[in-house]
Amino acid sequence: MAARERVHRARDRGRSHSGRRRPGRVPGLEHGAYIRPTIFADVDPDSTIAQEEIFGPVLSVIPYADEEEAVAIADGTVYGLTAAVFGEPAHAMRIARQLKVGQVYLNGADFNPAAPFGGYKQSGNGRELGRAGVEEFTELKAIQV
Repeated sequence: MAARERVHRARDRGRSHSGRRRPGRVPGLEHGAYIRPTIFADVDPDSTIAQEEIFGPVLSVIPYADEEEAVAIADGTVYGLTAAVFGEPAHAMRIARQLKVGQVYLNGADFNPAAPFGGYKQSGNGRELGRAGVEEFTELKAIQV
């Protein structure tokens, strides 16, 4: 089944039997900022939803023609905290090395609490944890004799 068809099927599950769109509220959580998981298909990389941090059960699907365009889209925001790449290990590693982010998860890898944590661009400079985290709080001095 094509990705677009899966997105449309997921969207259609959010409709009532009458065909009208159900409200985005989650049953039992009518008060507060809770919405149903939402998938946005064919998102323009320059749109607000692609350029700003969206917190919640939201997935934006952005089509691309080749890996060069995929990397450009991924790097085309002011943020760079984390990315994920799925594929043949050597190929995925090659893509991961090109991304301007603080961490890349390859093929669903688990979070490593011993790895330095931090981002690029407006996702923050500097690192927490590990040697890089300690070095952030040190000052070096060279004394010439």
